[in-house]
Amino acid sequence: QRETQREKEREVSDEPCRSSMDKEDETDEFPELLDIDEEAWWDWDEEGNGKSKLQVRCLFCDRLFQSAQDTFGHCTSEHQFNINHIVHKHGLDCYRYIKLVNFIRITNPPAELFMSIDGECPWDKEEYMKPSSADDPLLQFDVDEIWEDLEGQPCPPAEGQDERCVQAAHCHRLEEAEKRAEQAGAAVERVMEDLHKMRQYVQDFVINADVRTGTSTTNAIADLREEEESLYFSSYGHYGIHEEMLKDKVRTESYRDFMYHNPHIFKDKVILDVGCGTGILSMFAARAGAKHVIGVDQSEIIYQAMDIVRENGLDGVITLIRGRIEHVDLPVPKVDLIVSEWMGYFLLFESMLDSVIYARDKYLKDDGAVYPDICTISLVAVGDRKKHEERVAFWDDVYGFKMSCMKKVVLPEAVVEVLDPDTLISECCVIKTIDCNTVRMSDLDFSSEYSLKITKDQECVAISGYFDVSFERNCNRKVTFSSSPLSTTTHWKQTVFILEHPISVKKGDVLRGRITCCKNRKDPRSLIITILINDTKQTYSLQ
Repeated sequence: QRETQREKEREVSDEPCRSSMDKEDETDEFPELLDIDEEAWWDWDEEGNGKSKLQVRCLFCDRLFQSAQDTFGHCTSEHQFNINHIVHKHGLDCYRYIKLVNFIRITNPPAELFMSIDGECPWDKEEYMKPSSADDPLLQFDVDEIWEDLEGQPCPPAEGQDERCVQAAHCHRLEEAEKRAEQAGAAVERVMEDLHKMRQYVQDFVINADVRTGTSTTNAIADLREEEESLYFSSYGHYGIHEEMLKDKVRTESYRDFMYHNPHIFKDKVILDVGCGTGILSMFAARAGAKHVIGVDQSEIIYQAMDIVRENGLDGVITLIRGRIEHVDLPVPKVDLIVSEWMGYFLLFESMLDSVIYARDKYLKDDGAVYPDICTISLVAVGDRKKHEERVAFWDDVYGFKMSCMKKVVLPEAVVEVLDPDTLISECCVIKTIDCNTVRMSDLDFSSEYSLKITKDQECVAISGYFDVSFERNCNRKVTFSSSPLSTTTHWKQTVFILEHPISVKKGDVLRGRITCCKNRKDPRSLIITILINDTKQTYSLQ
């Protein structure tokens, strides 16, 4: 009777204790609880009623117990349901044990049913993974405790169960364990496959999936927001970079010679100079006989270009416009020629050719031309062991400290520098040819096989890339120039891809592989270049 009375008190007292934030109308229902003084409260708590006790309901009757072990002991003595025998007989793991408990709670079967079950178990259905009560303490019981208790001990047969049944239970559990192991193995294989796919996906995302899928980032440059481009164009607002380009005689004199030696191409023509900078190409075109030259540039150097044009008395021929070619409106619907110095490191760095193609497709007449018109990218093998040591081995001992982890971040960076021609150890191989009059933006992401014929016994420590440029179409006198390490040095220098592990080669050997070049999705003006050589793949960024 006293226990019943305590239960009634608990039911009343628990209600207001659920939350100190109960609404006023709810607390009004229990005004007598608000009048309990502190001494009475402590008296009540000392009786042990203020503490929550775990209550576990029997599987086959309404009796309550304070632990799973007590509950199972009761099931064994009162209902002849021995959980140890059931687990052992049917080889239950934690999942099948949970299904068993839920099966009993939901279907309320008699305990005698479990004595007659052999073979397929009625609770082995996925529907019994859903509990009838989410806070059932028996679902939190670790069935592995039963197996640990049985470890190394023969399990006595249950009532009506002979030694053969026990052996069958062992076999069944063994089969279940093997099945779970197979499933786990298959799951691991799927995870590894998914991981590989994810790694490939991430690589493709960074490298640019367009090369593999056949799609293109056609408007990647045109679609860049103004704030994303501000840093790029502001760099060309600094005068030092224009001074460097103007002092590059190979570059500047090649454009001048092309125009001055082929005036018939420019006479009385309307010319568009994309990315005009200081206006030097626009002034060459004007001097070559052009009727009207329109120069477009987004950077602030355009204002100096205006002064330069006026200073040379060419403001009547040359019109300068500040803005991106993708955004400005030209004073004419069509032009006869487009000239542009759009080349970057490894030819395609900065993606300015995209803007030239945009201008060509929108403004060039059907019989017009783009100059320069033919460009190629080539590779050559490098055998400078000292360079490899400076770039890679250096990190093994830095003032007495190991910094080998730096190799992982240093190697993927392509290096732009001037190579010593004596370090070249192969013939050159052209990997990409671009005709600026026909090339599409989607063509600028490419993959190509290459073969480098070795010319001397050496270790190949790097692959270097460079480009050649030609002015050919309708020219009486063709003009070409190169950024090759075998030619006069230009401000483009060479792009060097250091190999992680040098490759020993002999004269006459041929290094074969594949190179992939594409825009970096995060920064379309930079490049991601992947080189496969001797079954080893390395990925580099040029930014």
